[in-house]
Amino acid sequence: MEYRTLGRTGTVVSAQCLGTMTFGNESDEETAHAQLDRFVDRGGNFVDTADVYSRGVSEEIIGRWLARSGARDQLVIATKGRFPMGDWPNDAGLTRTHLGRALEASLRRLGVDTIDLYQAHAWDPLTPLEETLGFFDDAVRAGKIRYAGVSNFVGWQLQKASMLASAAAPIVTLQPQYNLLVRDIEFELVDVCLGEGIGILPWSPLAGGWLTGKYSRDESPTGATRLGEDPARGMEAYGPRAAQERTWLVIDAVRQVAEGRGVPMSQVALAWVAARPAVTSVILGARTLSQLDDNLAAAGLTLTPGEIDLLTGVSAPLAADYPYGPPGVEQRGRDLT
Repeated sequence: MEYRTLGRTGTVVSAQCLGTMTFGNESDEETAHAQLDRFVDRGGNFVDTADVYSRGVSEEIIGRWLARSGARDQLVIATKGRFPMGDWPNDAGLTRTHLGRALEASLRRLGVDTIDLYQAHAWDPLTPLEETLGFFDDAVRAGKIRYAGVSNFVGWQLQKASMLASAAAPIVTLQPQYNLLVRDIEFELVDVCLGEGIGILPWSPLAGGWLTGKYSRDESPTGATRLGEDPARGMEAYGPRAAQERTWLVIDAVRQVAEGRGVPMSQVALAWVAARPAVTSVILGARTLSQLDDNLAAAGLTLTPGEIDLLTGVSAPLAADYPYGPPGVEQRGRDLT
């Protein structure tokens, strides 16, 4: 397992992070604990969760595993707050009121004194950013969190947060969706991260299973997969992606590299995103232990320059002429990083 610094801090984390959104929902506690055991056995030391994952159950499962395993000091634990856990006033947002209560609840569920990385789960248009950043700084000074990060911010939001936090607890990580099918963070966010020393923690690196090759062009998914159970599921929905020729060109390229290497397509897709600029750790999400094993094997895969060029070229994000390029110049195929 490779280790990298957490943004511009000196703390090191494994280049693969165990994502736990499935815990308590798609993965029962026994399966979740088996995944945690396997991840640590393979050298992983970075675990990411959130209070809203299974409405607190994911954190509780991790907390019981930490108590059983005694592995707390070996790990960097990350969680997030922003979204409601109930239906009462002030039970949402990035206010001191909500984040203070959310952080205390996460500490209790995880059974820890300090959370290593506490992240704003998404932007809050109602709360002044200064209030949120002030809360992060106070929480660091109180010893309740070690570092602060954000998730699902756009370029100007991240840049503003980084600038305002320069005299307080800095923003050290960004957790965005990033994969071969979704590369839009390269228009602005990657440059902000490179300029400010912010580490990228990609979620959905397999594009909700699309990059594993499990879906076909002319057949709506069925069976025990995320889209098989709900083909219209969120931004992973089958119809819109299947209608884009780019989707199938990317999948074909991933398949070509995978067959040439004799490895699963998932490992190729994970190796590509792990090698992208500013990426600190790739968040792995698995329902089963066998899925996790396949994903963990990507840690030993290094793509050749030719393979990277093929994947990067075919998956280039599509941009309008303006403002991301000279007017009238075709952006298709351009590697923005």
